[in-house]
Amino acid sequence: MNNLVILPIILPIIGGMLMVILREYLWFHRLLTLAVTLAIGAVSILLMEQIKIDGIQTLQLGGWAAPFGISLVADMFAILLVLVTAIVTFCCVLYAFSSIGIERERHYFYPLCLFLIAGVNGSFLTGDIFNLFVCFEVMLVASYVLISLGGEKIQLNESIKYVLINMISSFLFLVAIASLYAITGTINLAHLSVRIAEVGQGGLITTVAFLFLIVFSLKAGLFLYYWLPGSYSAPPAAISAIFAALLTKVGIYAIIRTFSLIFYHQPEVTHLFIGVLAAATMVLGAIGAVAYWDIKKIITYTVVVGVGFILAGFASFTMAGMTGALYYLIHDMIVKALLFLSAGATIHLSGTSKIREMSGFIRLHPRLGWMFFIAALSLSGIPPLSGFLGKVFITEGTFQADYFWLGAIGLFTSLMVLYAVMKIFMNVFWGYTNYTAETLKGTAKGLLLPIGILTGLTIALGLGAEGIHEYVDLAVTGLMEQNMYIEAVLGENRR
Repeated sequence: MNNLVILPIILPIIGGMLMVILREYLWFHRLLTLAVTLAIGAVSILLMEQIKIDGIQTLQLGGWAAPFGISLVADMFAILLVLVTAIVTFCCVLYAFSSIGIERERHYFYPLCLFLIAGVNGSFLTGDIFNLFVCFEVMLVASYVLISLGGEKIQLNESIKYVLINMISSFLFLVAIASLYAITGTINLAHLSVRIAEVGQGGLITTVAFLFLIVFSLKAGLFLYYWLPGSYSAPPAAISAIFAALLTKVGIYAIIRTFSLIFYHQPEVTHLFIGVLAAATMVLGAIGAVAYWDIKKIITYTVVVGVGFILAGFASFTMAGMTGALYYLIHDMIVKALLFLSAGATIHLSGTSKIREMSGFIRLHPRLGWMFFIAALSLSGIPPLSGFLGKVFITEGTFQADYFWLGAIGLFTSLMVLYAVMKIFMNVFWGYTNYTAETLKGTAKGLLLPIGILTGLTIALGLGAEGIHEYVDLAVTGLMEQNMYIEAVLGENRR
């Protein structure tokens, strides 16, 4: 057992509780939030090295052996996502210092961020399906408050829709868990995998699998995404960036985890259906991105396209497709945060989100303009930036699985996304400027550093992909060979 596994969950909870007690000391909130995210990042790197040398790390809470106790499991797939979560949160919080406003800071912005991160990390690290539900709820409750923090009319309108959709999906989640427990008699993920492998994935279990897919699709924005564009574009940029980078990714993680560990016996049914949903998501998301002339709406629709593209790689259920899905998932978390923060800085400076009302920003803010340009190219998968390798592997995986239509749709929608983000660049940053330093609504002071860090990361991930290939390969191997996960969690208690 490894006690380090619980630290990414309890550190943000302890930090958030301390801030609630010491409410008046905002400088303390800022420093502690950065310190907690740095500590989670350091723990993640330590765990990655331990997993590489000794295999999957586990912790059985209270000393109760699995499947009877609560298991925490850190495999390479989960811990890579925990590390990227810490990096993205660090940058978004740093950006919030100069943009979120003193009132939101006083109303527990930083503790809420840490509670949300605790839920996200808990979802990645939990080893049973019920605690996945609990961690989802912790994350969602924090996000309910964050989306409405500030009390603007648009935020309140969108928060009602957001809360309602997630309450329905949470109810369906409970129904799905109860159904699965009634059939198998266990909620431990590794034990569920063993039980279903023994009895076979019949029609009843496949029906339950589809129920889980509906739940996770609602949370990931896979096809059932109609709540997402409004909800993600309503809050301030720092909150939107956290939502876009992390919340949909938890839903994607849940789909990949359950459909690679538990419901993997009928890929010609379940995984093909995921592929069809992914194709529809990419097409509809790309149409939305091309159609709008509002910078926040366009970028929000690229979140939808990204969800479809990642799950297209998973749907192929090949080594190449899974490798591409993981590369693209890591890239997407970073580049979506980068795009939302860049768009937020532009709106902060211009006072509008309508791209037809902006022009020539690059003359006044060249660093912001070129960083947005790099983010746009990276999002579209232009080499050698971070999105390229994921796109190559995902396309290869879909072709290997004979899903040529899925690979072709992925490539075509990538071109549509490139057109949409270039439309932003050409209208907002290029051409003659209609602004002067005096007519701008604010300054970029404090906003460019976190954007610069994320830009550096998307370049480094593209140029240095070979450096993380060993870790990605271990993560994909763990997903494709279920016995590695089962042995680490259950050991001798497979029955």
